[in-house]
Amino acid sequence: MGTAYDAVLFDNDGVLTTPTDRTVLVDAMREAFRAVGISEPTDDHVQTLVRPTVSSLRQIATDHGLEPERLWRERERAAIDAQLEQLKSGQKRPYPDASALAAIETPTGIVSNNQHETIENILEYTDVGGFDVWYGREPTLRGIERKKPRPYYLEQAIAELDASKPLYVGDSQVDVEAANALGIDAAFVRRDHRLDYALSNDPTYEIESLEAVPELL
Repeated sequence: MGTAYDAVLFDNDGVLTTPTDRTVLVDAMREAFRAVGISEPTDDHVQTLVRPTVSSLRQIATDHGLEPERLWRERERAAIDAQLEQLKSGQKRPYPDASALAAIETPTGIVSNNQHETIENILEYTDVGGFDVWYGREPTLRGIERKKPRPYYLEQAIAELDASKPLYVGDSQVDVEAANALGIDAAFVRRDHRLDYALSNDPTYEIESLEAVPELL
């Protein structure tokens, strides 16, 4: 199969597999607080911990007299374990159209803002398919800073694949921004959970299903 692209990389949540339900993550955040001795965190702190910045994480840690690194380790552990249970129970699962990727002969990869261990668990516990490289974030404060829209992990994956013209497939503004930062093409998948989602930057392509990806090559 001839292709204009020499690699195709995919975001995971909302693209390859169903997003983790937010209530699952909120429960995991409460578990993380319990692990560091905080039995009744405020709802605001719980919600912030679901998707913090380094500064907001440090502020929460300061408010509770904790080392931010310790709080983040427990947060990541709780999130990883909660998502693993979702995978084992089949509640977090690949989208049916992910099977279309089996037709792709071009090298493929995953670049996600989820934890690297969670991506490894997805590859182990689902039939989402084989990928040549995969990157999730490190469970460290530096990992927060390197998340998309920063293109750090995307750039690492592209380098590992030795690709000069890759395509990145995602379902969010940060995916498009990460691709734009590297000057590469982006395909936006408008799934049901993105029907009313507005993009401030136009992707190269907008598709409704992963079945369209082989046609882009």
